[in-house]
Amino acid sequence: MNYNLNQLPDRTSKPREQGYTMVMDKGLSVREVEDFLEVGAEYTDIVKLGWATSYVTPNLKRKLAAYKEAGIPVYFGGTLFEAFIIRNQFDDYRRLLSEFGMEYAEVSDGSIDLNHDRKLEYIRELAKEVKVLSEVGSKDAEKIIPPYKWISQMRTELEAGAIKVIGEAREAGNVGLFRSTGEVRSGLVEEILTQIPFEKILWEAPQKAQQVWFIKLLGANVNLGNIAPNEIVSLETIRLGLRGDTFTHFIDMDNVDEAFRPEKPTGKPGTSMPRG
Repeated sequence: MNYNLNQLPDRTSKPREQGYTMVMDKGLSVREVEDFLEVGAEYTDIVKLGWATSYVTPNLKRKLAAYKEAGIPVYFGGTLFEAFIIRNQFDDYRRLLSEFGMEYAEVSDGSIDLNHDRKLEYIRELAKEVKVLSEVGSKDAEKIIPPYKWISQMRTELEAGAIKVIGEAREAGNVGLFRSTGEVRSGLVEEILTQIPFEKILWEAPQKAQQVWFIKLLGANVNLGNIAPNEIVSLETIRLGLRGDTFTHFIDMDNVDEAFRPEKPTGKPGTSMPRG
């Protein structure tokens, strides 16, 4: 860092299992990747080439090489996996991963109806060759999955060989974990956390308010994904309590100058008192 500040939360260092940040690349050029990496490489753990953008991205191998030189792994979005599966081209998909030297793969069923046992088999097969991230949740806003099913699917997908499970939100953050307004389905998240270790979950949270919510709930080292490249530095300041949204969250307010401490209710007539 460029200078010292006390009372900042401890951030894990790369390579890390907690405090993981996944950036979504929706079609950056090679030059844009290089510009992004200049400021964002330190805070980025992995990059997803969103949905099937890799199919139409020019200079794909040059782009992958730029990320590799920076020591940042890349994987193809889960929608590409689904595009191969629905066309009965699983073996072609495996060859694609090998051809491009991919070390990670995403297994999802957000756009297709895939029997869960079959999904687990795909995870097992791919886990023999690459590190698998599996995504739980639907891209269909009308399809509401009950919490017990999220938990069951996350647990069995981890047991099948996924290194992390991803909570679906799409790039807009308005399905799956979130309502159409972008509001977190907090009861769902909290119920998932009673059964699944938080370090094993990568929460897709593209909106700032969603990132703030997860950081306040789980701390600076929560795993977050679908972060836009131009938001990576901003997210790091939110993680560290250096933006207004989390500014006092990590500070011991009993040890700051008295002038900055919140006023306590006095109980005098005319003052507002909290109700029981």
